[in-house]
Amino acid sequence: MKESPDPTLDHIRQVRHQISAEFNHDPHKLVEHYMRLQERHADRLVRPAQPVRSESAA
Repeated sequence: MKESPDPTLDHIRQVRHQISAEFNHDPHKLVEHYMRLQERHADRLVRPAQPVRSESAA
């Protein structure tokens, strides 16, 4: 079953493909790139809340 076209998702996929192409579609280089971006913009990231441990799980 073919889904209806979504221009936003199409654009995101296109940009992700372009970024991947900049690194010759090498997954190691791509991950390094995203890790550097994550470090550079750490102040913009939302960290998950620490899970609450119940006393029964201890």
